[in-house]
Amino acid sequence: MDTRLSAVVWGMATTPTVAPERSTQVTQKPYPNYKVIVLNDDFNTFQHVAECLMKYIPGMTSDRAWDLTNQVHYEGQAIVWVGPQEPAELYHQQLRRAGLTMAPLEAA
Repeated sequence: MDTRLSAVVWGMATTPTVAPERSTQVTQKPYPNYKVIVLNDDFNTFQHVAECLMKYIPGMTSDRAWDLTNQVHYEGQAIVWVGPQEPAELYHQQLRRAGLTMAPLEAA
């Protein structure tokens, strides 16, 4: 056995290593929420807009749907739901397919 080789290997194994200092602070970045926005148009009726909101937005009450429908009509748009991207995409697509005029999804 070559003693020089074993001395080199042994020497490398016993040399202390200095690890880079690590931060113990963890920064959590939440996923952004997205806004589902209905726009005013000249062809959807109040009834249709309110019914679509109640059908596709979970937990949407009749009173809230009518308030949002009025906001769409009088202010030109209303944010009808805010939350994680995946359900926002689903609700946006469902409302668009039902004929509502939708703004592009927007990070909140």
